[in-house]
Amino acid sequence: MSKSNSNSAEHNVIAAGTIIKGDITTDGDFRIDGKIEGTIQSKGRIIVGNSGSILGTVKAENIDVMGYIEGTIVTNDTLTLKSTAKVKGDIQTSILDIEQRAEFNGTCTMGKETPAQPNPKNQKK
Repeated sequence: MSKSNSNSAEHNVIAAGTIIKGDITTDGDFRIDGKIEGTIQSKGRIIVGNSGSILGTVKAENIDVMGYIEGTIVTNDTLTLKSTAKVKGDIQTSILDIEQRAEFNGTCTMGKETPAQPNPKNQKK
């Protein structure tokens, strides 16, 4: 498991039963056991607990998923899908670690490069 690259000792938690609609940006690590509808960005690690769910975009250095994410996931380092994880959407990561029984439906682009864009000159008219 990779260490968090966050320089902050702060850890944020969204407790089970809490619903947040909107965007969240933090320098520290973040654990979600409630529900987020929007975008969450962290310079550290995001952990989506068993009861946690995110509908939207998740961006962080490292992400561990035990709950549910529907949307886009972008990591600079490692995305770990634990056995209880359910992910529906698009992933861009350097390292993908999927435990047995985790569910993933969508597309995945791996590596530090951005996905290749179609060349308009090569497309038929």
